[in-house]
Amino acid sequence: MMKPPAESTVIMTELVLPNDTNQLGNLLGGRLMHWIDIAAALSAQRHASKVCVTASVDEISFNEPIRLGHVVHIRSVVTRSFRTSMEVLVEVEREDPLHGSRAHTSTAYLTFVAIDQYGRPLPANGVDPQTEDEKRRFEEASIRREARLREREAISERRK
Repeated sequence: MMKPPAESTVIMTELVLPNDTNQLGNLLGGRLMHWIDIAAALSAQRHASKVCVTASVDEISFNEPIRLGHVVHIRSVVTRSFRTSMEVLVEVEREDPLHGSRAHTSTAYLTFVAIDQYGRPLPANGVDPQTEDEKRRFEEASIRREARLREREAISERRK
């Protein structure tokens, strides 16, 4: 079954509370990673209509701090699927509600796999990109996947 990326889009909004921050008053990186993983899992589940698990997380960059009291907007979408895996893009934006300013703070790519009741991978639904941006992301996903596989193979070879 082919699905457009828009059907997998998830938008989460979180308020940064004192329990979410470090001693500098900034959002804990681990807390943001947790929120990113939840949003990505929801997108993968929407796309697959199955239970999905995190297979890998590519690089996550923290471009600027998110402060206590800021609102965090997390948008996730499936960019491409392969035989059993799906790549999910997650973009994070922080909003300072007192000043009305917004800024992009993080981007992450995660890989998810739909599983059956025994934990075995299931075939992934195809992605049918509609917009030029979706088509670009679809093509770029293949490049990222090839890089992940090359890196995994190089590490495996080195361990022999």
